[in-house]
Amino acid sequence: MRIPRTTSPALLFAFVLTLVWLILVLTAPMMVESGTLTDLSGVVGGHENDDQFADLPALPRAVYWLGDAECHQLVNRSYFINDNQMPFCARDLGLFAGVTAGFGLCAFVRLKVNPVLLILGLVPIGIDGGLQAVTDYESTNILRLATGILAGIVLALLLSQFVFALQEDRKGSKKRPQPPQEAGKPGQG
Repeated sequence: MRIPRTTSPALLFAFVLTLVWLILVLTAPMMVESGTLTDLSGVVGGHENDDQFADLPALPRAVYWLGDAECHQLVNRSYFINDNQMPFCARDLGLFAGVTAGFGLCAFVRLKVNPVLLILGLVPIGIDGGLQAVTDYESTNILRLATGILAGIVLALLLSQFVFALQEDRKGSKKRPQPPQEAGKPGQG
């Protein structure tokens, strides 16, 4: 079996890192006894659920602790695995999956995408999340997941464009001819 050539070690590293994180987020509810974590609702930036995590094994405790700090974890906006609420909401789960997919693609396929198109890819999450924030519109978990995946892919593609641009700049600077040195100048041996 032939391993495909990567476009960038940095993008391969980003893919592996985000893949490991996605796997941890998806498996954390399975590392906990079924039905242990059923309502983690809180606010972003708080640690309202520390008491629920106290008896968890170290790895799922760490993932849930980060989720508690960085996500509202509203029960109606989250998926459940093993009768346990996920450590992050549906939209965040979509973002993690999308970033992983985007870096996975760009680690092996060099894409050149117009940044304007990438920015347009953020419009759906902006509309869905924005309307929820300022009106009484309530999205669905499927739509949250889908807009999160799209936004995650866009984010990874956008970051990959910067990596590709840096690579091109480095290649260009290596190929530029150096000015000839004049003979007889002091300090040249």
